[in-house]
Amino acid sequence: MDQVMKHTIVDAGEALWKSVREGAEQIAQAEPLLVDFVTRSILDHDRIEDSLGYILANRLKHGGVSEALSQQAFVEAIEFDPNIVAAMRVDLAATVERDPASSRAVEPLLYFKGFHALQTHRFAHALYNSGREDFALYLQSRASQVYQVDINPAVKIGCGIMLDHGTGIVIGETATIGDHVSILQGVTLGGTGKELGDRHPKVGNGVLIGAGAKILGNIKIGHGALVAAGSVVLDEVPPHTTVAGVPAKIVGKTTCSEPGCVMDQMVTTLE
Repeated sequence: MDQVMKHTIVDAGEALWKSVREGAEQIAQAEPLLVDFVTRSILDHDRIEDSLGYILANRLKHGGVSEALSQQAFVEAIEFDPNIVAAMRVDLAATVERDPASSRAVEPLLYFKGFHALQTHRFAHALYNSGREDFALYLQSRASQVYQVDINPAVKIGCGIMLDHGTGIVIGETATIGDHVSILQGVTLGGTGKELGDRHPKVGNGVLIGAGAKILGNIKIGHGALVAAGSVVLDEVPPHTTVAGVPAKIVGKTTCSEPGCVMDQMVTTLE
């Protein structure tokens, strides 16, 4: 990565963190009952990754594994894979941009369980790759219990991801997800049975997967594709194609190059 790109990423990250802190200060001024909450979660920290670690650790704490132990594991995960921080920043910016329910950068960081589940997975994935499989599986289990999002720690996920609402999302071990993908509630990226090996979907960049969609098997979902809500996808989806139905069929082309970036769920049927 060249120096210009590094400086750009750092500057963008600092601006995002400034925006988060400003939002926290607004909350503290407007809602006295949340002063301690936003102070401990955000204003007491100097970096966004420390704030995130505190927030997740307190959400996930459990008998036998305190928030302090989880925070320590998150710090060690970042030491192993510093890219976690950059990816988290892009995810946060993407969520604010795409989700009409979010008007401030502070909101996903404090409140959105889809964002929390995704970032928990990023820590779990780094720990898994560093050889700490059991702690990674522990985080997967806790995330499933707390956020109702179940992502195997082996799953490779790109940056600029939004898990909208999050509830009911299940992503199997050998799935991969590209960059700038948006996934709504109730989505499954699963296998087709008890087969072993590489058995889960491969989702390309810029894909949008609608609520309740099920994508099953080791199949490719091409760049910029749209999977309509409620679809059951059993076959490969070509790039920039819309599929819908049970089982899913090609019904047209997408109306933009990357539906996942603009949340364009309009289905344009073939003539």
